[in-house]
Amino acid sequence: RKSCSKMSDAARLARDDLTHTIAPHLDRHLVIPLLEFLKAKKIYPEEDLLRGQLELLQGTNMIDYASEIHVKLAGVAEDFKPRRTEVVKKLKEGTLATKVLTDIIEKRELVLALREEGNYTMDHLTEKYKVPRGTLNSLYQHAKFLYECGNYSFAADYLANYRLLSDDQEKNFQALWGKLAAEILMQNWNTASEDLKTLRKAIDTRDKTVDPSQTLQQRTWLIHWSLFVFFNHPNGRNGIIDLFFKERYLNTIQTSCPHILRYLTTAVITNKRRRSVLTDLVRVIQQESYTYRDSITEFLEDLYVSFDFEAAQRKLRECETVLVNDFFLVSCREEFITNARLFVFETYCRIHKCIDLGMLAGKLGMDQEAAERWIVDLIRNARLDAKIDSANNHIIMGTKHPSIYQQVIDKTKGLSDRSSVLASDLAKYLQNGSVPTPSTNTGNNNNNNNSKQHHHQHHHQQQQQQHQQPK
Repeated sequence: RKSCSKMSDAARLARDDLTHTIAPHLDRHLVIPLLEFLKAKKIYPEEDLLRGQLELLQGTNMIDYASEIHVKLAGVAEDFKPRRTEVVKKLKEGTLATKVLTDIIEKRELVLALREEGNYTMDHLTEKYKVPRGTLNSLYQHAKFLYECGNYSFAADYLANYRLLSDDQEKNFQALWGKLAAEILMQNWNTASEDLKTLRKAIDTRDKTVDPSQTLQQRTWLIHWSLFVFFNHPNGRNGIIDLFFKERYLNTIQTSCPHILRYLTTAVITNKRRRSVLTDLVRVIQQESYTYRDSITEFLEDLYVSFDFEAAQRKLRECETVLVNDFFLVSCREEFITNARLFVFETYCRIHKCIDLGMLAGKLGMDQEAAERWIVDLIRNARLDAKIDSANNHIIMGTKHPSIYQQVIDKTKGLSDRSSVLASDLAKYLQNGSVPTPSTNTGNNNNNNNSKQHHHQHHHQQQQQQHQQPK
């Protein structure tokens, strides 16, 4: 029985793990930290994870790392010497081919002065510093090679300078993906956050010129890559809500990656200042429940749709297990549980005027004494209109009417985004002389219907392109 129980627990953990779902949308270098995390959690056999790591590394130039994994897996070192010799040779060739330009790049004060003067261009560098024009393309290739070697610092630096010097829009776009990945892997969250914004603007700008299925794919990649930033940056919980609730990105989530609702739900629950989006989130969770659901999304459904407090309590216990075994959410556990209990408390209080303290403690998953202390602190800190009747072990709730100002805010939220999309559609119409397909509507239900109409259309294309990665 104990063995069966352990197998059952392992199977449940594997079922809740989203690594296999997320990985196809990530660069292979970004998948490696996820596998390291899973090894520590022992959700899968270590041998399977080592094989996965080795397969990923074989597509890179990190020869020494691959050799270490092979030793752990097979007990003996595979002969990586020929491959290593080839990598070292190409590295030296790239360094030599770009030396005249990288010498300038490494002089920070000179680069800063040239940029201030408006002279940090290939024309100026060619004329004054005799930099051959072909060197810029060599820098791009060398930066990519360094990235594959795991030298993310130099790769990010060279790609940033390439983008300043190049007028090749396509390569600039690809360089931005590479720089974002490098900054994520170096855990430079502030820089990565800025690169994420720049990349989002670039994708939105290209939306007018590239195939819609390609734009959908790029937004899907961006959503997945952004998880690294949003769950590590100090302001990430606001950032993920701002981005994922934009109509274009919410449509992308509903069309190609509904599993992202786990992360959006966690961000909303752990962000006390963004309760205004809760109603919209619950609506989306309901709409997508047939394609994706887990303990975190079901917690909100049980609490705000079914008002089933017993089921919500069970789901809350399951949420804790999901959180501690999720690479992106592991640091959110305590904050999530605290805020989720607050959600239960607030919802229960809206329904009942007089609440038995023991019963509420049970619904919160706490003993009565701890629940009373928690509720006293909650009432004091949140200034709730309530009092505790200790003699009868009751909580007496006052009547609180919604603020008229908050009602106005709720009714008008998203108006700016919808107006922007309408203006963009109008601009396309004026430019092309054809009536554009509406990408927005004034009603939330219409927005969802529009998204659903495109769901099946893009699904097959998305499956075909899912294995591709940014260059």
